[in-house]
Amino acid sequence: MSLLVVGTMAFDTVHTPFGKAENIIGGAATYISLAASHFYNKINVVSIVGEDFPKEQMDAMRERGINLDGVQVVPGGKSFFWEGKYHMDMNSRDTLRTDLNVLADFDPIIPDSYTKCDYLMLGNLTPQVQMRVIEQIPIRPKLVVLDTMNYWMENEMDMLKKVISKVDVLTINDEEARQLTGEYSLVKAAKKVLTEMGPRYLIVKKGENGALVFYEEKVFFAPALPLEEVFDPTGAGDSFAGGYIGYMAKTGDLTFGNTKRAVVYGSAAASFCVEKFGIDRIMEVNSHDMHDRLMEFVNLMQFDVEITKMW
Repeated sequence: MSLLVVGTMAFDTVHTPFGKAENIIGGAATYISLAASHFYNKINVVSIVGEDFPKEQMDAMRERGINLDGVQVVPGGKSFFWEGKYHMDMNSRDTLRTDLNVLADFDPIIPDSYTKCDYLMLGNLTPQVQMRVIEQIPIRPKLVVLDTMNYWMENEMDMLKKVISKVDVLTINDEEARQLTGEYSLVKAAKKVLTEMGPRYLIVKKGENGALVFYEEKVFFAPALPLEEVFDPTGAGDSFAGGYIGYMAKTGDLTFGNTKRAVVYGSAAASFCVEKFGIDRIMEVNSHDMHDRLMEFVNLMQFDVEITKMW
C-alpha cells in the first residue's frame, strides 16, 4: 500500500496581524505529506521545484518516510512563490503576489514505482494537471481525494467538473461549495455534488468553525479546537487533508464511520499547523503531542445527555 501526493512545493511570504514571515517553506504537497507522515510512512510525492528549494528541507522530509523521487528539480529554476496578507479575523486574506516560476511548465510525470498507489491525494493545482495525474494511474486507487479552489471554478469550471467526476472525495470550503453548485444551502450543495457530480463524499472545510462531512443522506460535523494563539492559517487546509488521508491510508477502512474519525485526525493536524508560521509546528510535533491533541478533540466532542420526554 502507498499514498501518492501531488501538489506544490513552494516558498511563501505571509503577513498576519501578529507578524510577518518571509520566504518560508510552503506548498500543498509539503503540508499534505508532512501532516500525513504523522500517521503513515509510505508516502510518494510528485511536484516540481527550482534549484533554490533547500536540500535540507527535502532531506528532512525523506527522514519522515516521504519519497521525493517524483519531485522534478529544475536546474537554475525558481520555485513557486506566493505572498499573502491575512485580515484580523484570520479567515480572509489578500493575495499580494504570485510567481508561478517552474510551476508554469509543470507536466507531472508519475514514476513507475508510484503508479500502483492505493490512495491518491490531488492537491490544489490546475484541473489539467490533476487529470494528467489520474490518466497515468493504470489501476484506480482505493481512494482518490481532490482539493481545489474558487480560481479554477471561475476560470476552468468545465475541466474541473470532469476531474471531480473521477474522484471519491472532494474537499472545498463553504463558499466554494456554493460557487460550484449554485446552491446557498450547504445541504443542497452537498446533495448536488453527491448525486450529480461523481464524488461519494463531500468535505466542507469551515476554518475555525470546523468541517462538515456529507455522505449519502448522512452528515457529520467535526468542530475546530479553540486555540489560545493562531499565528498563520496558511497550509491549514492542506494539513487537514494530509491528516485525513494519512489516517485513511493507515487504517485501510473506507467506511463512513472511519471517515468521521479521519476528519477529526485531519482537524488535529490542522490545529497544530496554525500555531506557528509555515511548516515549523507541523514539523516539530511528536506522537505524544498528537495523542494529547486528539484527546482534546475527544473531550470537546464527547457528552452525555438524558432526553426527557416533553410530550
